[in-house]
Amino acid sequence: MTVSPLDSALYGALLSDAETAVLFDARAEIRAMLAVEAALARAEAKLGVIPAEAGERIARTAERLEIEPATLAAGTASAGVPVPALVEALRRAVGGEAAAYLHWGATSQDIVDSALLLRLRSAMEIYERRLAALIEQLAALAEAHRATVMAGRTRLQQATPITFGLKVAGWLAPLLRHRQRLRELRPRLLLVSFGGAAGTLAALGDRGLAVAEALAGELALEAPAGPWHTQRDGLAELAGWLALTTGSLGKIGQDVLLLAQSEIGELHEGVGGGSSTMPQKANPVVSETLVAVARMNAGLLATLQQAMLPDHERGGSAWQLEWLTLPQMVVLTGAALRHAVALIGGLRVDVRRMRANVDASNGLILAEAASFALARDMPRPEAQALVKAACRDALAQDRHLIDLLAERVDAPLDWQALRDPSNYLGAADEIVERIIREARSEKG
Repeated sequence: MTVSPLDSALYGALLSDAETAVLFDARAEIRAMLAVEAALARAEAKLGVIPAEAGERIARTAERLEIEPATLAAGTASAGVPVPALVEALRRAVGGEAAAYLHWGATSQDIVDSALLLRLRSAMEIYERRLAALIEQLAALAEAHRATVMAGRTRLQQATPITFGLKVAGWLAPLLRHRQRLRELRPRLLLVSFGGAAGTLAALGDRGLAVAEALAGELALEAPAGPWHTQRDGLAELAGWLALTTGSLGKIGQDVLLLAQSEIGELHEGVGGGSSTMPQKANPVVSETLVAVARMNAGLLATLQQAMLPDHERGGSAWQLEWLTLPQMVVLTGAALRHAVALIGGLRVDVRRMRANVDASNGLILAEAASFALARDMPRPEAQALVKAACRDALAQDRHLIDLLAERVDAPLDWQALRDPSNYLGAADEIVERIIREARSEKG
């Protein structure tokens, strides 16, 4: 039995993501913490803070040591953090005089936070790769359907004609911004954590900042101006990005859900699920999951923001709140990106149904087009009133709006051209072109 569906053998394949989840299992966290201890020993040895032989022995031992997570459980429960038990296990493995120089000048939070950033960096690389694939898919889909007319809908009602290419471009545009945001936040997030007991590095005398910079170099992280034990804005910014990204993916899922309804039938998931009792059903499971993940991450973001309030120079409760929320957000985002790539890759577009739904409005979808066309020959309020009355009659008489207007108005209009929804698409094609061009200019 598991508490979280993300760790469930039943639900994990749907709601979790193996490639990102593995970064947050206990073994991965232990390996990352040992990597930080190894890097710290090497950095301090290079600077002469600890003996070179001790630094190399500590680093080599830490890099090859395997620690069973269960052996750290009791120590973690007692100390509130796994580092003391991990350091003790590593100290035993190092042995001899070198063991005395292990963890020199560091505090538990330095190790845990730096190890977290190593894993977040790997997660961000996964995101970048999947975002790139999704962006290319969406650009190709928008290109293929830039002339496919469909009903634009506002507040769940048909509004004016649009193209499916424009709708897809609307899905694509925020993802381009999210990709840029991810690049921009990296240097603000990927900062080594090293402050010692209370953020002064006093145990290292006048070498503290030099050690921090050397440690950053060993881990390929950046060195901040000072320790950030209680400055959690980088992690909060990442969490905001996670919620933004899954929100945009959830918007795609929501649109597909609505357009895949039996009565609309304009889109179909190529990977839809079945029913236990109704053989005709192909449930839009992937789209539902995108919506659920978006809503979950929005809620988790509000919780994670509370971790911005640690006590004084370090606080345990705020830190634990991050442990409870951030890994879920990271893994859920990996799952959402994976699902979105599968969804768009298999999406089936019913062009004929799109046009049939436009035609089924009996021209009501062209009401705005008609009122602006008539406004060239009469005051616009008069044109709007005329069209509004004709709309009521079109509904009551089951007749086409443009036919009714042609009977009632003596105006030199090309009624046949006005009847064609593809003639009222405005700047749709240019908008699609601009977004596709932006997507492809950033490729790679």
